Amino acid sequence: MGNITILSILGAALFTTFGTQAQDRKIDTTASFGSAGFRVRCNNKNESENDVAIFPKGFAREVTDISFSIKGRLKKILVDDLNDDGYPDLVLCFYSGSNGEIGNIISVSSNGKSSLAPVSFPDIYSDRKLSEGYKGYDEFTILVGTLLQSFPVYKPGDTDAPTGGTKVVQYKIAKAENGFAFKVLRSYIKQQ
Repeated sequence: MGNITILSILGAALFTTFGTQAQDRKIDTTASFGSAGFRVRCNNKNESENDVAIFPKGFAREVTDISFSIKGRLKKILVDDLNDDGYPDLVLCFYSGSNGEIGNIISVSSNGKSSLAPVSFPDIYSDRKLSEGYKGYDEFTILVGTLLQSFPVYKPGDTDAPTGGTKVVQYKIAKAENGFAFKVLRSYIKQQ
């Protein structure tokens, strides 16, 4: 598939995005932010377990490769400086559910150029206000050093088509009790 890198300047932020369209397509790509970035490989063969390998590029020697398994299929890779340290943070967007409609995030944050740390992403179901009307169909994007999650809002009585607009949740990586976590900056409903 080769290396795919898209660089854009939005205000003072530089970010990189790579998305895949096919659910079962193997992923092997590199995404960069400045002189550092990540090569990501995922077999995407079986929704119940997929192997992911992350190879940091442009970091200090002590930053090692990372590998793990996920439940779901990797569809999108986002890279930006989400913790304001001048180095890239990696966001893997993966999907599961009967129709691949439930989106979730696995993320790795840079700690300068010398180390990487996992970033916890909040479970949407644990926040009653955010999860109201949620049935999946998540989209994840980057906006000036923040992560945006958007999804259609289903009102009571909606069956096939949502009528409650689109909820947008904006996150930023922040230090947490056990490392790093995505914190909600704000959320709002965008009417159709």
